[in-house]
Amino acid sequence: MIISASRRTDIPTYYSEWFARRVKEGFLYVRNPMNALQVSRINLTPEVVDCIVFWTKNPIPMLPRLNAFDRYPYFFQFTLTGYDADIESGLPDKWDKLVPAFIELSKRIGPERVIWRYDPIVLNDRYDEAYHLNTFRRLAETLGGYTKKCVISFVDIYQKNVKNMRELNNSAPSDEMLLLFAGKMSQVAKENGMVIATCAEKIDLSSVGIEHNSCIDRELIEAIAGGRLNVKKDLNQREECGCVSSIDIGAYNSCANGCKYCYANYSPENVRVNMNRYDPMSEILCDTIRPEDKITVREMKSLLEKQMMLSLDEN
Repeated sequence: MIISASRRTDIPTYYSEWFARRVKEGFLYVRNPMNALQVSRINLTPEVVDCIVFWTKNPIPMLPRLNAFDRYPYFFQFTLTGYDADIESGLPDKWDKLVPAFIELSKRIGPERVIWRYDPIVLNDRYDEAYHLNTFRRLAETLGGYTKKCVISFVDIYQKNVKNMRELNNSAPSDEMLLLFAGKMSQVAKENGMVIATCAEKIDLSSVGIEHNSCIDRELIEAIAGGRLNVKKDLNQREECGCVSSIDIGAYNSCANGCKYCYANYSPENVRVNMNRYDPMSEILCDTIRPEDKITVREMKSLLEKQMMLSLDEN
């Protein structure tokens, strides 16, 4: 199975101590966000976990704990944009802290295992096309050699972030504008040794060298894990999403990054309450198991087929 850690919250930033304890213990519990009384017990032993996908905007707190995950294949989806505190209010300085953290992480685990995400792209009077292209080029030139892939997307409007997007005066560009804009980004990425792909975008950008991306990527996981995966598309994601199936172990409304575009953490009050519940010794993130909970032991098995492939280190 594949563990997603996590689309719902930033585990490397806020909860790496908890997760390191859980992999040591070999299990955790996760509450179903659609049914509050339904809780699953997830086996985390290396025999069944084929890969862990970490999603983060700030891996600095996790860097001292990376060795806790040495028994597991894993890679990082690292979001690094050019926004200031008006959009990403809870992050440390990009150039002083996060860019060096990206480089350090890449040096430790390899550039193939650190995917740079420049997403989502918000377009307004301040963060216009020229701003993004200038920032993207500066970041790409700095990160060149420390990643092999960049993922972009344009901000999606959900019920949970529509108010913030209105306040930011986000504009929806035409397909023609997107094609031209993305083509310029593609050229910058190519100049710096990166392929570029989109995340869950309907528009076809293949004419400018940008393919549709799979963030939880079968081919990358097969290369890291050293075997072929018997896994299907994740039907719980949007139609445009190319990710394969995974188990998310996070909790909504438990991230203090303060990103205006976020759909997973939409209530500052709930974020405060949930983060106050955090106990690194707990078996469930920002929560406790209650007497009325219905606990189901999920059937876990490796998705790797017996036929072996070369690992990334052998390519």
